[in-house]
Amino acid sequence: MTPSPKLVFITITGTVVYLGLAVLGWGGFAAFFSHPALTVVAIATLVMSVVASFSSGNLSSGEREDRDNRWVIAALAVIGLLEAYLPAYTDRKGFWTLDGDSVRWIGVVLFIFGGALRILPVFILGHRFSGLVAIQPGHTLVTTGTYGVIRHPSYLGLLVNALGWAFAFRSGVGVLLTVLTIPPLIARINSEEALLHAQFGAEYDAYRARTSRLIPGVY
Repeated sequence: MTPSPKLVFITITGTVVYLGLAVLGWGGFAAFFSHPALTVVAIATLVMSVVASFSSGNLSSGEREDRDNRWVIAALAVIGLLEAYLPAYTDRKGFWTLDGDSVRWIGVVLFIFGGALRILPVFILGHRFSGLVAIQPGHTLVTTGTYGVIRHPSYLGLLVNALGWAFAFRSGVGVLLTVLTIPPLIARINSEEALLHAQFGAEYDAYRARTSRLIPGVY
């Protein structure tokens, strides 16, 4: 595996900014790390960032890219920044919060599970995984394992991870922001599937016919 220096930089920088905004929203390091559940979330975030840095994922436009879909990256970035700060802030202020400290720990479990599901496909796809909607050199379909059940496990992981973050802060606003993540993700999925159909034709159609997009047997 040869990590992309650009992707490593973006991953690490993004993680620092994300956690920094959460700490700021909560009112400082001492207050943030006084909560065991939030401490676990912070540690898990750092661990996942380091692990992701060792993948072969990239930001290459490859041999063929759907450039019209790049707006999704900007949309998800804006939602991500809001999701980093607002759940922590609303938790501290007691605004639209979910009752019970157990909600935080449910959030921790969802956050870690979703993060693992988000990262695992990056390692499975290797150089074929790009932050852009693109066909890479030597691109082939992966149709086994998790991909034998759902076609976009990484996006499902992103949603579960985001929901877990919201629950860790007991934040109704965080749940709403997770819901707002769905439209740009669906647009991204539509773009990816159109590109894969154009590249692989009947092979991709057959694969698509026997699998679900995100939730087995549902969607």
